[in-house]
Amino acid sequence: MSDGKRAAVLGSPIAHSLSPVLHRAAYAELGLTDWAYDRFEVDEAALPGFLAGLAELPGGGRWAGLSLTMPLKRAVIPLLDEVSDTASAVEAVNTVVFAEDGRRLGDNTDIPGMVAALRERGVGRVGSAAVLGAGATASSALAALAQICDGTVTAYVRSDTRAAQMRQWGERLGVAVRTAAWKDAAEALSAPLVISTTPAGTADALAAAVPERAGTLFDVLYDPWPTALASAWATRGGAVVGGLDLLVHQAVLQVELMTGRKPAPLAAMRAAGEAALHRS
Repeated sequence: MSDGKRAAVLGSPIAHSLSPVLHRAAYAELGLTDWAYDRFEVDEAALPGFLAGLAELPGGGRWAGLSLTMPLKRAVIPLLDEVSDTASAVEAVNTVVFAEDGRRLGDNTDIPGMVAALRERGVGRVGSAAVLGAGATASSALAALAQICDGTVTAYVRSDTRAAQMRQWGERLGVAVRTAAWKDAAEALSAPLVISTTPAGTADALAAAVPERAGTLFDVLYDPWPTALASAWATRGGAVVGGLDLLVHQAVLQVELMTGRKPAPLAAMRAAGEAALHRS
């Protein structure tokens, strides 16, 4: 039997999100046939009103949780009753769970999702790492590296401001971070683990610089896939972890938090995501 709850993903833009595909696949596999998962276009200005009006939506008394994407991960924090240590560490919430007493609980599944995606591909610990980019995903990458990297993380960034931000995040998260200019980003590719957090197309020019003996590349993009960098990396024989791996692993954790069912069906969710990308 199921208790027919609702969940959704919020963000702007949101039409491209694969979250409904992944969560619905999980519900089907778990036998939660009367659960629903939707998507809503919501920006920062509209977020407080949306949350306040949840009870007025169909099935309003049955909300289990929300997935949040950009630009809401930080904007939601003042609207929550409790935020996990993981989410607080990077000032980013991608998951809201509604407790039985109505409290809004914020968490971050991106960070453990990154660690799980790497572990699945055989990356348990590394001596050093490089991060391409310095946005919100880069701070999550640093938090993940705090758990698996024994040495220095070098962040390749475009401005002194971004460099200072990444060093500050490193201090906060307990990671030894050094920064380097983006013009030297090709040097990053010799690290045993490279995490690319840049927007589509930004790292394409680095494809020609992939070394003969490549380590592991974690490229957080999933559409279009493969990226030029991921394709060149695979051609060199290096291990590649993609954005769909991250998306699925963080969604698995979201499903578990929202439904209380463990383990969530990783294989079914990945298959649904791959099928959706193939159709697009």
